[in-house]
Amino acid sequence: MSRVLSIRPLTKAAFAPFGDVLEADPQTMRLINGGTTERFHALATAEAEGEGASVILNIFRGQARSFPYAVDMMERHPFGSQSFTPLSGRPFLVIVSTDEDGHPGEPQVFLAEAHQGVNYRRNVWHHPLMAIGEASDFLVVDRAGPGNNLEEFFFDTPFTITEPKP
Repeated sequence: MSRVLSIRPLTKAAFAPFGDVLEADPQTMRLINGGTTERFHALATAEAEGEGASVILNIFRGQARSFPYAVDMMERHPFGSQSFTPLSGRPFLVIVSTDEDGHPGEPQVFLAEAHQGVNYRRNVWHHPLMAIGEASDFLVVDRAGPGNNLEEFFFDTPFTITEPKP
């Protein structure tokens, strides 16, 4: 038997325990390039811990998930943050969890709008990329370097997400 998870809107306040919401924030805006460009400054900080670590940029192409969807695992990256910014103009799901004695607690699900990205802090439990509707591209800022920067946890009893309504 699985447990049903509710989907809530992605907001900075609700997501704060897990990382940063990446979106144009008027409070961080600065005019640059002779006033022709608005720069939304320092929305998040990339983390890359360990000898020989660096921050890299990638494009991930996520295939759309089918619903209802069973959330049966979570992952985390102990040595670096990981951010996802949509490039395809479509919403996506963000699934995160608090740490409970070295394993994820009950997942929380957020609907990220097409103009929002997320930056998972180092060591935050999250589900892999969740494109919805159709395949979508994401700009991903990630850590590269030596060491195992991936830990996975598989739930004994999965959680279920019903059809999201973007």
